[in-house]
Amino acid sequence: MAKDDKKKKSKKAKAAAPAATPPGTLAGALERLAALKAEVAALEATLSAAAAGEPAAPEAAAPAPVPAPKKTPPPVSPLAPAAFPDLPPVAGVRFAAAEANVRYKGRRDVMLAMLAPGAAVASVFTKSSTRSAPVLWCEALREAAPVKGPQAILVNSGNSNAFTGRNGVEAVEALAAAVAKATGAPKSGVWMASTGVIGEPLPHEKIAAKLEELNAALHEDAGEDAARAIMTTDTFPKGAAEVLPLGGQRVTIAGFAKGSGMIAPDMATMLGFVFTDAAIERDVLQKMLSEATERTFNAVTVDSDTSTSDTVLVAATGRAPMEPIASRRDPRAAEFAAALERVLRDLAQQIVRDGEGATKFVSVTVTGAKSDRSAKKVALAIANSPLVKTAIAGEDPNWGRVVMAVGKSGEPADRDRIGIRFGDIVVAEGGWVSPTYREADGAAYMKNAELSLTCELGIGEGKATVWTCDLTHGYITINADYRS
Repeated sequence: MAKDDKKKKSKKAKAAAPAATPPGTLAGALERLAALKAEVAALEATLSAAAAGEPAAPEAAAPAPVPAPKKTPPPVSPLAPAAFPDLPPVAGVRFAAAEANVRYKGRRDVMLAMLAPGAAVASVFTKSSTRSAPVLWCEALREAAPVKGPQAILVNSGNSNAFTGRNGVEAVEALAAAVAKATGAPKSGVWMASTGVIGEPLPHEKIAAKLEELNAALHEDAGEDAARAIMTTDTFPKGAAEVLPLGGQRVTIAGFAKGSGMIAPDMATMLGFVFTDAAIERDVLQKMLSEATERTFNAVTVDSDTSTSDTVLVAATGRAPMEPIASRRDPRAAEFAAALERVLRDLAQQIVRDGEGATKFVSVTVTGAKSDRSAKKVALAIANSPLVKTAIAGEDPNWGRVVMAVGKSGEPADRDRIGIRFGDIVVAEGGWVSPTYREADGAAYMKNAELSLTCELGIGEGKATVWTCDLTHGYITINADYRS
């Protein structure tokens, strides 16, 4: 074929092909609109065919769904104890744990503790105005007459049964009835606690289905299993115990707790269960617990957020061979109360050591305040300050942030009397940086994993100590995808 003929044929082919519409023009917009109308018409035809029972036109197979990556649990806190303590058995208490798949797969998430008949139970709860259904249930039990028969404590993790309305109340009532049926404890002797996500109905049928298994597995040496079953974002189970001679008799106190985030006084996202074989009347035990809580569980903070679900129960089975402690004036009462407080403090401090993302354990002490109450408020203002906590995370001895926190507390303070110490290092005195202070000393001290920060106000005799941790990016990582 001649070149001229080829050129003519090529021109004819180009003329026959539709010309590309320039983008951004009216013609181009009309062309896109026509294409969309054609696509809509095709979809309508497909829907009509489906409604008439006709097979739809074959389409390309949808790509197979990509499984969500499995969430990797956070590493164990660097501040964790070397191992879970060897909890001594407490006469009159048995434990069991099971997998109910409330939220977590492949791990125990429900625990049952059974108390022998005649046990005295004391309790403290969150002061949140949005308390969970289990907390409200237990508050009612606390006000009721003591139970003479066996009692039970049922706890689940993964779902807090909080902000669940009537569903939450019905779940608690159904579980109380199910526990009573499985164990023989009266409904009025079934204590309950839940921890986990807020606002989702509790799948209580899953828990009820495990009660026979739990009841059959009860054993006095299963405390660690129970402690692990109540964990949420915790990186390690928390236990503590003390054995003491009381009036010539050997008495045991042992318990466990959970907590890692949403931790602030009154009380925090914490659950605590402590048991003793001592014989103590309920009213006396309640007073001991309430007083000790102020200096232990109410003296820790991770992030200043108070939970809906906090519950601490202390059960005294009375199985030790002793006359009951019926009054605080009993010479044995002070000794037992001190031992109980030591166990509670140990558990509370372990919660701080497991603070979400924590790398530093920090004691904050305020002295010379107008009152003990005022000192505690100032100490909490320091311990809860994001600026103080991030400076500690960065190992920056920024004492100016401590001064800021004292000032914002709202408590009486005299700027020109304030003194600050990091450990034994005098940082500031008389309202000004100490002439002996060297920044290099402060920076070196801040590299320690355990820190002590003291602030002297110089206006009174009040003093208080609270415990906190640093604030790292790990806290954000854990809480940004908590529900995913």
